Order: sequence, then C-alpha cells, then structure tokens
Amino acid sequence: MAFTIALAQLHAQVGDIDGNVTRIRTAWQEAAAAGADLVVTTELALTGYPPEDLLLKPEFVAANLAAVDRLAASGPPGCTLLLGYVGAGDGQATDEVHWDVALATRDLTNSVAVLRDGEVVATYDKLRLPNYGVFDEARYFTPRDAPCVVDVAGVAVGVTVCEDLWTASGPVQAAVAAGAEVVASLNASPYHRGKRADREAWVRHHARRGQVPVLYCNVVGGQDEVVFDGDSMVADAQGAVIARGRQFSPDLILVELATGPAATARPAADWQEEPRLDAVGEVWHALRRGTRDYCLRNGFARAIVALSGGIDSAVVAALAADALGGDRLVTLALPSPYSSPGSVTDAAALAAAIGSEHHVLDISGPIAAVGEMLGALVVTGFDRADGQQPGVAYENLQSRLRGLAVMALSNETGAIVLTTGNKSEYAVGYATLYGDMSGGFAPIKDVPKLLVYELARWRNRTGEVIPQETITKAPSAELRPGQLDQDSLPSYEVLDQLVTGYVEQDKGIAGLVADGHDEQVVRRVVQLIDRAEYKRRQAAPGPKITARAFGRDRRVPITSGWRG
Repeated sequence: MAFTIALAQLHAQVGDIDGNVTRIRTAWQEAAAAGADLVVTTELALTGYPPEDLLLKPEFVAANLAAVDRLAASGPPGCTLLLGYVGAGDGQATDEVHWDVALATRDLTNSVAVLRDGEVVATYDKLRLPNYGVFDEARYFTPRDAPCVVDVAGVAVGVTVCEDLWTASGPVQAAVAAGAEVVASLNASPYHRGKRADREAWVRHHARRGQVPVLYCNVVGGQDEVVFDGDSMVADAQGAVIARGRQFSPDLILVELATGPAATARPAADWQEEPRLDAVGEVWHALRRGTRDYCLRNGFARAIVALSGGIDSAVVAALAADALGGDRLVTLALPSPYSSPGSVTDAAALAAAIGSEHHVLDISGPIAAVGEMLGALVVTGFDRADGQQPGVAYENLQSRLRGLAVMALSNETGAIVLTTGNKSEYAVGYATLYGDMSGGFAPIKDVPKLLVYELARWRNRTGEVIPQETITKAPSAELRPGQLDQDSLPSYEVLDQLVTGYVEQDKGIAGLVADGHDEQVVRRVVQLIDRAEYKRRQAAPGPKITARAFGRDRRVPITSGWRG
C-alpha cells in the first residue's frame, strides 16, 4: 500500500506555545495540500525543547494540553498529525523501579498525540528518558513501556520519541513486534560535530532489523547553549537513506512510501535535496544559527563586538554579521599602548568588509588614570623609573577597561555584547573575568583554537572577510610588549589535544601521558583547567558544537581535592 508522509522540521521555540501552534498548523496544512496522509512533527513541538523547569508550572502544562485540543479541532481533514507535547498522566509510574526518578509530583510524560479529523485518536509516552550531557528528562518525566501503533490510511505506523531510537532493541522493535509497517521518530537531538553519523547509524540499524521504513524528524534552532540542526531523514526498509531535511533551517520533506513485502520509499516528485555542508561549514552554520536565535529571541536586534585585531574576535564579528547583518553590528577597536598598529588596521579592514559601524577608542588615558588612582597598590606601566615590572594584574586591568567600555555602550544602546573567548582559552582560564568575558553571549565558547582558524579560512572561501594578516600572525593578547600566547601556554596543537582528552573524553593524567604527552605539561594544563572552573561558572552561555561543552554539559565541582 502506498501513502505519502511529510516530516515537519520545525523552528519551534521553548515556551512559545501559541507561536508553535501556528508553526505546526501551517506545516500540517501545507503537507495536507500536497497530498500527505501523515505529518510527523518534532519532540515536544508544542512546548519547544527543552522546557526545563517551565514544566514545574501547572499553568504551562495546562496551556500545552489546551493547545493539543486547539490543534486537533483546526487541522485539515483526512491528514494525520503526530504531535510532540507534554502529557499529564494518571500518577502511576511504569513500575516500582522508576518511582523515584522524576522530580515533579505531577505525573508528566514526554508524549506524542495522534491527531486526525478533530480528535486525539491515540497517544504515546516516551520510554527512554536521557539524563546525561545536556539532558535532564528524568528530572521531569515518567517513562512508559507501552508501544503505540496507529492506523494511518491503512498503514500501521509505530510511534517513538528520540532516545527510544538510541538502543539496539527497545521501543522501536516493540513497535515493529506490535505490527508497525513504518516507524516514526520525533526528535530534539542537539548538534555536535560527528552527531549525524551516530544518528544515521541508529536509523539504518532499526530500518534493517525491523525491515520497515524509519521516519526521523528533528527540530531546528538555537536554544541557549544547544543548537538543533534539523537534518531529518527517511530510511527505506533496507536501511538506505532516501531523503533528508535541510541543515539548520526549517523544512517540509515529502516522501512516498510503499509498505508490505516489497516495501519501498522515495522522495516526492517535487522534492530536491540540498547539498550537505562540509565538516567546518556545518560548525559555522551551527554557530550562526545559535547566535541568531539567542539574540533575536531575547530581544537583541543589534550586537557589539570588541575587535582586538586577533583571530577570535574577527571570527565572532564575521559570525555576528552573518547571523544578524553587518548593519546591525557595532565593532570597537580599543587599543592600548601595547597594541600593534596592524591590529588596529586589521580591525578596521574587517569592519569595512562586514559593513559594521566601527569606532576606535584608545584606552591609554584610562589606563594611566586608573594606575594613578591605584598608586602603589598595583604595579602599572612598563616604563617605570624604579624598574619594577607589572604582573598579570596590570594586564587584566587593560582587559577590564575594555569590558567597561563595551558594557557602557551596551547599556546605552540596548545592544548585546558578544564575547570572543574560545574553548582553549576558557579551558585554561586564559580570559579575564569582568574583562573580555563581559557580555551576554559567547559564540565560540565551545570552539577549540585550531578550529577557530579553520572557520576563518572557511568563511573566506567566497571572498576575503577576515584579513589574511589576522589569520597568519602569531596569537597574542597584546597586554605587554612582545607578548605571545605561547609564552605562557603550550602550542595550541598540544593544548587542544589535552583539552579534548581531559574535558571531552574524561581522561586523567595517566591516560593523557599514555597518549604521548609530556607529563609535566599535562599536569600543568590539568591544573589550569581545574582552577578555572570558577571563571567558567560566571561566563556567558555559548553554543555547544563539541561532544562535551563547558556548562550544563560538563558538571564538575569548583571546590575539589582531586588532582588526577
């Protein structure tokens, strides 16, 4: 039997129930007009994902339930919708093993409503509740171990949700055992590098094992520290992926299925797949989507970036221009007596290339004034008659004066300050609290230093935006004469490997040494990473693009006696 399905890859927003209703209804109507028998939405499409402690508000849950009824009553006739929503159960957990898993006293479920012809004809409650990385589902939801298979135009469709797919057997196979000829999976799967290969492997596995087509629909958008990339897919009963959704953009993917012993699947006649992004390009688009959604959904139409003339601020400014538009960006060069002339001219060249409003504010006077105020309390200036050499306090003073300037402009204009630190620097504390860490969002917070350079080169492929001198010169904070990053840090080739091993892979000192790194360097870097946790707790949020980001993805104590 042949029938047509549509994957509604939505740009849902957390908490915007009315807006999400409109997005869902529009996609449902468009799919029905194109002849779809079934429309698959995304996980918790009504509430947005993750709703977090909004789920503890009874009014929020009630509004979500009322929206289910509104959608059911207003949907196009003859077309079935699989709708992700928050269910309010009957107070009975699946079994005694799960009794203490959920925090909420109310029995909430991560659910799917099957809507057709004005009614809710069936529901499914997610069984596998992830509670690792950025996920906290066991804090809110109760699992259910009951498959859902519903008739859609004579085809038995099994319903699952996200993590249900990420296991060799489990809910997908339970749906097949219950008679499903097609399995739909509603997802809110955050992006990180390499994630697509993992998703596709699980989709292929279940399609081949169950000998059924698998419909994988994923949400799009930035939500605080996570980015959802869409990239939905349909696999036929042999496990071949025959259609995909756009990356980082909403989409409606139409596919024609034939079920039974000769089950096949093919894209609808008018569907055309867009070229896939390469490994660096998808990171750029993830950062762009995360930055755009964070700014606009929080009411910031304009942004401010302090340009040092270095690679990090240049990449952030180019990202911001792509995300918001260069005409909505203000860039500032804030030279000190230790800034090289090239840094100022490179900043100006970048500003001209992206079309930002650009200002140069020399901080030499404020540095001298603050030095005079501090007197003998802090050693300032490198040309002192007494020969004393200033330390890190004087370097940080310069950074904090820059932070003061950008935050003053933010207060005056209402624009958001985008900070410019990368993951390598945040890891070892090579960033100044209340200085260059000042701001509302950190676009490259999870981007290792070497990847920052790759992003710059990728962005320049279609025409130079980031000056070549910015890419080729040795990295320096320029807070003292002749300063280079490598004066106080290992090479970034080494540092990035150590950060990946220690932060993302949980390797200890012995494991990193076994990888071939010098033990003295390892111990020093590990100590720097551990000691900088208090700084990172005070940092602005930024989009996750690696397997484990700082923040909610990695939760370690600030105060700890562990040293290995």
